[in-house]
Amino acid sequence: MTAPAPPVCPRHPDRPSYVSCQRCGRPVCPECQRPAAVGIQCVDCVKEQAKTVRQPTSRFGARTRGGRPVVTMILIGICVAVYIGQLTNDSVTEDLSFVPFWAAIEPWRFLSAAFVHSTGSFTHILFNMFALWITGQYLEPLLGRIKFLGLFVISAIGGSVGYLLLVPPINEAGFLVWAVGASGAVFGLFAATLVLNRHLGRETGGIIAILGINVVLGFMLPNIAWQAHLGGAVTGGILAGILALTAPSGRTAVENAARRRWFWPAAIGLVVLLAAASLWRVMSVDAPLPF
Repeated sequence: MTAPAPPVCPRHPDRPSYVSCQRCGRPVCPECQRPAAVGIQCVDCVKEQAKTVRQPTSRFGARTRGGRPVVTMILIGICVAVYIGQLTNDSVTEDLSFVPFWAAIEPWRFLSAAFVHSTGSFTHILFNMFALWITGQYLEPLLGRIKFLGLFVISAIGGSVGYLLLVPPINEAGFLVWAVGASGAVFGLFAATLVLNRHLGRETGGIIAILGINVVLGFMLPNIAWQAHLGGAVTGGILAGILALTAPSGRTAVENAARRRWFWPAAIGLVVLLAAASLWRVMSVDAPLPF
């Protein structure tokens, strides 16, 4: 009588395996064994079970991740690279800075200006990058990479729109004065931190002090585009308010997911309002424009 063949691992048929997976019951060789709460499981069962485990998320739906704030680092890297380009070629500043007079025919300047900084003052980019690093380390894990990037980009656009709306009209030469810097976006991050911390019941005294100091400096120091600071702060605050309104409210998982889905439509609606305000401002200028 022939002896029965020994059980073999499905992943390694050449290896006899006398230990069985506690979940599926199949033989599992030492290489494919994974310790579980009770007994041993195979690699396939561990992978399948991992798909059903709910990933921890923040209050605003961001997956809890370790490591560095990747988006923040990329944004800082872009600003530094552009700044080096500015130092080597003056046309970089001319092509990317925000000039209200050119807003209608070169709309990319609403965003590109956030990555350009004054070459006459190294402290300009230094302060903005430090502020971006500090706020990014806090907001990016809280919101998630995509929402944080959206907050930065839309706040940057809001800063340019604020400058366009509040700068003196073209007959006072205001429409010809260019503006650069990530300050509008940074002020948006400051305002968002304030709104979200109040929503979460966290300390807000520090961020209020930082905002107050920078608002005062914006009016006291020369060559500071306080209009962009204000526009970015208002935009960032509104986006943070939208985040707070669409955050889970302790109801069922389905209802919470439905609330989160409203964030991006509302954010796009805010961008449309910014575009409409910009168009109104450009069309209201009583002087020849370049289009």
